[in-house]
This record gives sequence, C-alpha cells and structure tokens, in this order.
Amino acid sequence: MGLNLKDLVVREKTNLEAFSTKIIAIDAYNAIYQFLASIRGPDGLQLSDSEGRITSHLSGLLYRNVNFLSLGIKPVYVFDGRPPSLKTAEIERRKQNKKDATVKYEKAIAEGNMEDARKYAQQTTSMKDGMVKESKQLLTYFGIPYIEAASEGEATAAHLTNTGQAYASASQDFDSILCGAKRLVRNFTNSGRRKLPNRNTYIDIVPEIIETQKTLDSLGLTREELIDVGILIGTDFNPNGFDRIGPKTALKMIKQHSRLEDIPQIQEQLQEIDFQQIRKIFLEPEVTNVDEIVFEKVDYEAIANYLVKERSFSEDRIQSTLNRLKKALERKSQNLDQWF
Repeated sequence: MGLNLKDLVVREKTNLEAFSTKIIAIDAYNAIYQFLASIRGPDGLQLSDSEGRITSHLSGLLYRNVNFLSLGIKPVYVFDGRPPSLKTAEIERRKQNKKDATVKYEKAIAEGNMEDARKYAQQTTSMKDGMVKESKQLLTYFGIPYIEAASEGEATAAHLTNTGQAYASASQDFDSILCGAKRLVRNFTNSGRRKLPNRNTYIDIVPEIIETQKTLDSLGLTREELIDVGILIGTDFNPNGFDRIGPKTALKMIKQHSRLEDIPQIQEQLQEIDFQQIRKIFLEPEVTNVDEIVFEKVDYEAIANYLVKERSFSEDRIQSTLNRLKKALERKSQNLDQWF
C-alpha cells in the first residue's frame, strides 16, 4: 500500500544531472520491484534467460546504473533486513493481492485481452529466490556498494542522509521522510512518459526532490506530528489507516489536536492498533551503521561474462552499453585532469 503523503509534501522537480558527484542511498527492494513490475514483454511476462530464469531485475540494474555512473552519480543500494513484526498484516495483504491478480491475469490471457493481462501481470510481481543475490553480484561487478539493513531499508537509507554519508535517499515510498531522511528523491530515473492504467493517457515522469524540513515548515508540523498524520492515513504497520480519513483530514486533525491521543473521534479505533510502537519504528528505527562507503572500479569483463555467458543477454547490446559507460567515465576523468 505505502504511505500516501503525495498531496502534503513539498515536491520540487529536478533532473538526474543535479545529483552528479552525490551519493544517493537507494531503497534496493523498491528499485528491484519496479524493474520486475515494469520490464516485461507485450504479454506481461518478465524477461528471462535461456534456462527460463527471470532477468528483468538484472536488465533494470544494468541500464539504470550505467546511466547513474555516466552522469557521475554515486548510488549505494540498501537492502531490507528483518521486517518489524507489526508489518505482518501488510505482508499478508500483499500476498493476497498477488494471488487475486494472478487469477485476473490468467482470465485476461484466456480472453486475449493483452492490455489487462499486462496490468494484472505487474500486480503479481514478487521477489523470487536468488534475485537479491543476483542483484548484489551485478552491483559488485559495477563497483557499486550495497548495505544490508538491520530492518527496513528506508530507515537505514534515511540514517545515511543524517550522518552525511549520503545526500538523499531514493524511493517511490514516502516512509524515509517519517524515518527522518533529510531529503527524499522520487522518480530517480530518466525523465519519461508513463501510461495511466485503464486510460489512453500518458503523464510525464521527472525526478523530484523532497526536503523534509521544507515540508515540515510548510505544513507547520513537527516530525512527530507528521508521523501521527501518517498513522491516521495508514502506514505499512497499520495499512488500513482510520475510517474515512485521508491526507487532508489527517493534517487538519493533527493541526487541531497535535497528537493521536487527543483526537476525540478516533479513540475507539486507536485502541485497535499499537500506535506507540508504530511511532517508535519511525522515531527510533533499527538502522545499520556504516563506517565508510567505498566505490570500486567497474569490472567490465565480469559484467559482460555474467550477463552474456550466464544470463543470455545480447553480446552486441552489452558491449555497446558498456562502451558507452567507459567513454563517459573517460570523459569525466579527462575533465577532472584539466582542473589540475
């Protein structure tokens, strides 16, 4: 479900070039799920190698990171650890949604409705055994560091922005803001267009940056109060939120009463959730401390061997992509040399 703060936060449009030389802590699971959901054939099926193993995540990581490194962006991927016990209900809800979507996908295929088939196929997306290991392997060949979070990846990504080890965290979800990230980047990819579901309408997608302090100042809230707004709307730890309370109503209630315990009309529902524990997850998240973030050199040969020989990628396409990266990095190196 994810936390819906879209209508409340201060979002500023930007571009990828603005993040050149900056370290960005990326919510790894969020990124990989995006690749698995979106990189598919016309029938909605994910890309696969000669042995039938899914490769959509590897394709996404390849092209996305070639783009990042070519622009001088320094990505570090943060992988989820053990989820908080309060997330169990949300995990079960997602599993059920995927089962329902699978039934709808099979029906659409049987009816020859390819548009619906693709839509429902995206909703069945799940992380299969081995995909995380494969992703880490490819990142290692790129010389890109990754971090194993103690719990939620977004919390550790947010933590890195506060230690100064990362400029911003990157995710489509807003949870990093409640976890105290200084900055959150959404749509952290090339600008492009996306088709809206069930409509023949396309919207422009551009990177956007959210400065947490700007949002708090704009709303006239403290971080603690924004967390309570989030709980009213619904988080991964109380996915249903509160009856008939959307972002604007939640904001109005917290502006008036400051905290959940003081809102008269929600007291009965409030007893049904462990709101104190949810607050604690955001205010005092379990994070991984990192001594140093180290970037290594790109191992072009290892990337080519793995993707072409082991995972059936087109040799011409891989060589062309890696040559583009090599030239971009050489240009950056030459430009740097001119300064000295």
